[in-house]
This record gives sequence, structure tokens and C-alpha cells, in this order.
Amino acid sequence: MSIKLTAYSHGAGCGCKIAPRVLSDILHTAHKLPAPAALLVGNETSDDAAVYDLGHGQALISTTDFFMPIVDDPFTFGRIAGANAISDVYAMGGRPLVAIAILGWPVDKLSPEIAGQVMEGGRSICAEAGIPLAGGHSIDNPEPIFGLSVNGLVNIADLKRNDTARAGDVLLLTKPLGIGVLSTAQKKGILPADAYERMALQLQTLNKVGAALGGLKGVHAMTDVTGFGLGGHLLEMARGAGLQAQVQYNKLPVIDGVKELIAEKIAPGGTHRNWASYGSAIHIRETLPVEEAKLLVADPQTNGGLLIAVDPAALGEVRQLLNEQGLGAFVEPIGLLQALQSGEKPALYVA
Repeated sequence: MSIKLTAYSHGAGCGCKIAPRVLSDILHTAHKLPAPAALLVGNETSDDAAVYDLGHGQALISTTDFFMPIVDDPFTFGRIAGANAISDVYAMGGRPLVAIAILGWPVDKLSPEIAGQVMEGGRSICAEAGIPLAGGHSIDNPEPIFGLSVNGLVNIADLKRNDTARAGDVLLLTKPLGIGVLSTAQKKGILPADAYERMALQLQTLNKVGAALGGLKGVHAMTDVTGFGLGGHLLEMARGAGLQAQVQYNKLPVIDGVKELIAEKIAPGGTHRNWASYGSAIHIRETLPVEEAKLLVADPQTNGGLLIAVDPAALGEVRQLLNEQGLGAFVEPIGLLQALQSGEKPALYVA
């Protein structure tokens, strides 16, 4: 029997994320407790994972991520959700060690066998990352949810944060944009088969290169692009470092067929929530297709690419590594980070 998992959820993948502005309100507190000195990264900069100093030059990376189905096939959904969670460790320059499953399942609507296929997908992607899926927790839930809690290790000297970019750094992105648009088209039943295959392949591709990028001193900052879109995650990087970001629109990698779907007004709800949260800090040149640019820059990605801030002097070294890892299509910078002028606030300019 064919199962349409996406019919059982109101959202899809990282497009389920709470909007950045709302999340900021949720996390705001007037009763902050002092953080231990060993907590190297908490939630102050909205980084990809927490990082705790273990001593002897090593740190623990701890993260969790889960969401509702972005594809209909249970096994594929499990692989995608797992790859998305593991990506947070790679985005910090670390290597994953162990994962624990998070499962919410509508037991009155979908059989345990289907949940088992989701779990098998999770085990499969963990095996690809070289880690065990060592346990987990499950609840009876109105909508299907799956994800992982992942722990990893990093040499503290190799730790990559999202707030340590420097003026003059160039920006690289290791996967094309448009996952939110494609997943919305799929849910509407209008996504061509070849476009679905491209989407599913990208969603299951691990960001393993992040562990190797951690060892390069010329990589000053790194994050993965997920539910807040390129605009949201690049603004986090710029604000964290007190810089201004510039992106060349014609340099942005985009999945084939996405711009055509945008022209048909296909966009997930998460795009509009993202733009409402941070659109006032994004300035798009009037000579560009402004509406298309808005919908692409704010498009929520699931298991998106790594956004890398690189010292221009180290660009050749980074390009060589990307080429060695089969990412030669993403060696050209998409933009750069610049110092703020007097009175300016961090912003993103799309030209």
C-alpha cells in the first residue's frame, strides 16, 4: 500500500520551524543564570549546536533536530531527518559520535511498520555517517515527527562558530537553494518526477566536508542553511560578527526548476514567516527580479548546504578541499562580508 506521509502533517521538514522573530520571543528571559566557563557555545548567537569543553583541547558538540515529513516515503524521510540533524555537528567543524532517535507517531492513523521504516532510514544515514543509532524516545503524537539528538567531538582549535567571521571574508555555499519551493510543489502534487529525484538526493546528502573544513584556519566561520533560509542564517553570521553581508544574486546556486515554480507563485508558508521576521534587514537591488529574490533568499532549506566565511588568502585551499570531496560546483564565492560604516547596522545587500 502506498503511503503519503506528507498528507499527515501541516508542515514539511525545516519549513516547520517557528519563525525567527517568534523564536526570539520564546527564548527571551530576564532570569539568565550564569553559564559555566566550560560552555563554549550556548544559545546566545543562535549557533548550530551547544559546545562544552571536555579538557585536553577537546569539546563535546551536542544538538537535536526533528520535524514532520518532507517526502512521502518513510525510509527516505528517516534518512533526510537524520542527515539534517547530523549536519549541525559538521557545521561546527566536528565529527559525529552517536545519535539518539526522537519519534512522534500517530498510532491511530499510521501503522507501527511504517514507523519502523522511518527508523530504518535513520539507521541507514547514521551508518553512512559512521555512527550508531543507539536508542531514543517515542510518543503518541497527532502528526508524524522524526529526528535525532546527536553528540560529536571537535578539537577546540578547529571549532567553527557562526559569529566569528571577519571583514573581507568571502562567502561560499555548498548546496543549491530551493528545497522549500520543491517540497511545497510536491505537497501540491505538481512536482515533476525528475525534480523530485534532485530534491530527494540533495536532502539525503551529508555535509561531511564540514569536519574537514574545521581543520582549515582560513575558515573563520561556518553554519548550515536550514529553516530560516539563506537570508536568516547569513544575517545571524553578519550580526554575530558586527558586519555587513553582500550577496551577488546571479552567483547563488539554485536547484533546476525552482525559479520556474516561483514564477507560478509556489512558496512554502515558512518563506513568508521568515521574510516577516527579518526582511527589513535585507535590501534587494531594484534592477533584480525582486519578488523572486525575496522568495529564494527566505526559502526554508532542509539539510541545506554549509555557509562558509573564508579568508580570501585561504580560498585556494578551501577550493581544493571542496573539489576533492566532489563539491567542485560550489567553489565560487557568492558574496562577501564587510566592515560596518559609522551608524550602520548589520544587514544583507543582494545585488
